[in-house]
Amino acid sequence: MATPPVPPSHLDLLTAPVVGVLTTMMPDGQPHSCLVWVDYDGQCARVNTTLERQSGRNLLANRRLSLLVVDPGDTGRYIQLRGDAELVQRGAIEHLDALTRLYTDHPCFYGHVYPLAQRGRETRVTVRLHARRVTVDAIHR
Repeated sequence: MATPPVPPSHLDLLTAPVVGVLTTMMPDGQPHSCLVWVDYDGQCARVNTTLERQSGRNLLANRRLSLLVVDPGDTGRYIQLRGDAELVQRGAIEHLDALTRLYTDHPCFYGHVYPLAQRGRETRVTVRLHARRVTVDAIHR
């Protein structure tokens, strides 16, 4: 199945430092949502997590996910992507550091945003969202 394109009218929500809401499925079928930093690689929206966090554990068991990003300047404008996760370990720290520079004034995540000692206790992954459905607000359809 081909990934539906992100409309140019809403691409800024995936490339600007706007916090998104990532929803994954718990083992009991209940949704789990968390706030995430987001970027876009030209094909997929991406977030970063660890395999030890709830969202990472959920994605290991069930790759289905949803990402909602709402325009903070116009809360009636949003994009939602639903689809399947690809978990990529290679380059995940570099991706996290790029997100850190986009969202904060810090050069890297560990040692600035999060304790450096935590890096060795976590398995970082870049989550690439392969969208099956892309929905935008009704006004901009």
